[in-house]
Amino acid sequence: MESNQTTYYKTPIGTAKITGNASGITAVTLTDEVFDTNTKTPEYLQNCVQQLDEYFSAQRKSFDVKLNPAGTTFQKQVWNELTKIPYGKTITYLAQAKKMGNPKAIRAIASANGKNPIWILIPCHRVIGSNGEMVGYAGGLWRKKWLLEHENPSPQQSLF
Repeated sequence: MESNQTTYYKTPIGTAKITGNASGITAVTLTDEVFDTNTKTPEYLQNCVQQLDEYFSAQRKSFDVKLNPAGTTFQKQVWNELTKIPYGKTITYLAQAKKMGNPKAIRAIASANGKNPIWILIPCHRVIGSNGEMVGYAGGLWRKKWLLEHENPSPQQSLF
């Protein structure tokens, strides 16, 4: 089994810890902790860092990084479905369950979303509650809100 390499990347919403190897990215997690982001990025992770950089500078709307998340077959099916949600769009957990052909599995699907190990690249932040509310985001709802606003900027007119 290949050993994973790790790098840290500073984003507007925290430090991303990126882990992976020649088989693909295994995890992207966000933290408030500060890590040294000036170290050399391992070769297998450079494309991921570059694409995240382009995403945060509003120059990329989709990712083509090789992904290799660890999870059950069901979780991987759920995460694969997440990658089909277009940039700037949201769906509900129920809509995701219906797309997967199992509307009764909404809780299991929501749970799998919550275990997504590759934030942003597998866009679980694009799934919202049935009433349109932002619910359930392991990285904190403020990050989910930031990501959705980043992807769908709608400048509000000032009333004053």
